[in-house]
Amino acid sequence: PQDEDGAVRALSVLVNVADQLYYPCEHVAWAADAGVLRGSSHAWWVLSTALWALSLLLGLLRSLRVLLQLRRSPRQRAGNSTSPRQKQMRAQVKAEVLSIIGRLADLCNAIHWLPPGFLWAGRFPPWLVGLFGTISSLISIYQASAGRNSGA
Repeated sequence: PQDEDGAVRALSVLVNVADQLYYPCEHVAWAADAGVLRGSSHAWWVLSTALWALSLLLGLLRSLRVLLQLRRSPRQRAGNSTSPRQKQMRAQVKAEVLSIIGRLADLCNAIHWLPPGFLWAGRFPPWLVGLFGTISSLISIYQASAGRNSGA
């Protein structure tokens, strides 16, 4: 949209680029593990995980920027709190907050799966990795269900 913030648009494009680079790297890593391709898969797994983490980080920045814009919106502070516009803005805030929580959970796991020595890589117990994955999955299921129920 023309009225969309330039930073939000740029971050959206960068998330898309990181995602588009992530998928082939992951497939090459899988193919090397499966013996379809010769060679070690380690570097491909590291690259795909780093791209995934980058995508999550950029997505977090995008969501934070959107929340900041919604908070600064004059329509957010003024007007009837039951108006359709206010309800739409509240729903968008809720969606962005859930997106942030899900991405943070995924980012924690992505960093955990990077090579040891980078932040907390490799230091989480299995139950914590599972908890972060469960949180992210439940949020995704909720968002998919909410989107389907709203006609989106």
